[in-house]
Amino acid sequence: MGREVSFSDGETVRVLDLDKSGHVRAPRYVRGKTGTVSHLLGKFKNPEDLAYGKYDGPEKELYRVAFRQSDLWQGYEGNLDDTLVIDIYEHWLEGA
Repeated sequence: MGREVSFSDGETVRVLDLDKSGHVRAPRYVRGKTGTVSHLLGKFKNPEDLAYGKYDGPEKELYRVAFRQSDLWQGYEGNLDDTLVIDIYEHWLEGA
């Protein structure tokens, strides 16, 4: 039996715009932005918890997500196909 995941390759997702500070794994410049899942990387311990000594939390799915540069940077003058790809944990994502 395969494991259940929240998002599939090619799916459009939005990064939650949570007002969190400290050791978070979602850069501010992608919060609230929409991208496309390009790869499921697997389950890992949440680095946001690990940074504060919490080692017993559940593992979280980690996704590679591609964003169009023009969606991230106001006035972006590069090629419309230019993308930025980052790894984002499932708890930062929602379907778009």
